[in-house]
Amino acid sequence: MADNIARVFADAIATDPTRPLLTWYDDATGERTELSGATLANWVAKTANLLTDEVGAAPGDAAGVLLPPHWQTAAVLLGCWSAKLTVTGAPGPVEVLFVAADRVDEAAAWPAGERYALALDPFALPMRQAPPGCTDFVAAVRGHGDHFTPYPAAGEGDAALLARAQARAAELGLTSGDRLLVDVTRHPDPVDWLLTPLTAGASVVACAHPDPARLEARSTAEKTTHSLA
Repeated sequence: MADNIARVFADAIATDPTRPLLTWYDDATGERTELSGATLANWVAKTANLLTDEVGAAPGDAAGVLLPPHWQTAAVLLGCWSAKLTVTGAPGPVEVLFVAADRVDEAAAWPAGERYALALDPFALPMRQAPPGCTDFVAAVRGHGDHFTPYPAAGEGDAALLARAQARAAELGLTSGDRLLVDVTRHPDPVDWLLTPLTAGASVVACAHPDPARLEARSTAEKTTHSLA
């Protein structure tokens, strides 16, 4: 059984880094963003380098993540796991906090060493002005390196998360090369929309606020093979 999220991610994109790995839709905004394995890996590496070089985070440190499902959230989570940080969504002291711009007030009670705000702009544009006490994640992460070598050991929570993901993949019958459509509004847990397809070697079409009238045509257009809606 795999116990290292960074290795699972690397294996998932190794065969063809150019194929679409994560396709993101938000029917409330009309957004569609498609990331190949190589593009997502670039964002993940930059995030991990930000954590180690700018934040000074060490394996086992806690990272707070107050973000909805989104392709940028995938980069943050995989970057944290690559740097062997423990990701939490529960209030408490953390080394670094990643927070959606509209949840900054909620995050004010969290003791955090560094705070990064994400506007979750469809084109990953920087904010005109970051919220007080926060650094704009997009502006900060762009200056970091495109490559990161994860620590060889698994993170503290990797095995448990991957066990859940593998169980979900088995439940859905996912195998390598499959393409999973997920309603992330109903299934916001990243185990469902991020780790489950990765453990199976599948790709994902993640849909926020999906319009039911569009799903059948989207499934056909995106050539999905399985659904979690």
